[in-house]
Amino acid sequence: MEMKRISSGKLRAVGYSLRERILRVELDDGSVIEYSGVGDEVWRRLSASGSAWSYYRDTIEEEYSGRRTTASASSQKTSNPLDELFKK
Repeated sequence: MEMKRISSGKLRAVGYSLRERILRVELDDGSVIEYSGVGDEVWRRLSASGSAWSYYRDTIEEEYSGRRTTASASSQKTSNPLDELFKK
């Protein structure tokens, strides 16, 4: 998942997987939170918002349950799916 760097409140980066409908948020303390079941319209509004922190707090935190993960664990999830096919 490609992360978009932002600086809004405690947000430092956001990313979205349309196929999996997962929103990933990186906070200024380095923690990463993943939200599942997020529609692409929510992603568009968050990534285009001039006040992403307010939109995140008011919409995403209020309506979706998040799962904390580490940046390294979330990076592992974004590996190329073909890697599994060619493992020995």
